[in-house]
Amino acid sequence: MAADHRAQVDELLAGYRRSREQLGAVQRDLAAVRETATSDDGLVTATVSAQGTLTKLTIAEAAYRELRPAELAATIVAVSSAAAAAVTRTAGAVLAPVLPPGTDPEALLRGSADLSAEELKPVDVAAVDQDENFETHTYMDAGRRRK
Repeated sequence: MAADHRAQVDELLAGYRRSREQLGAVQRDLAAVRETATSDDGLVTATVSAQGTLTKLTIAEAAYRELRPAELAATIVAVSSAAAAAVTRTAGAVLAPVLPPGTDPEALLRGSADLSAEELKPVDVAAVDQDENFETHTYMDAGRRRK
């Protein structure tokens, strides 16, 4: 009987170790993910990490002559956004094998996971029933309201 329990514990520990090793490999792979996008005119190139951080920005000398400041700024934003979208797809592909079936890895990385648009809307604090809003209650006297 004790041998059966020991075998179960050993099996659980081995599964845990495999999961930890797989998680470590996924974390290393995600840390290495980078995507680069370049503007159609080739004047601006942006590289983004898996966390969405802009890690490199290259602006050609000609950009300062050919683009007005507002156009250059818009190009930088557009190229950075394109690189961020690409990195989300790539990171999603790295993450997908370790997620439960049916989970959208890109939605998870964007922070929306399986939530609907309605669930992602910010809560209107003014619409919360005041009897359920404890911001005006003191800790010491729950019956009295703060002034």
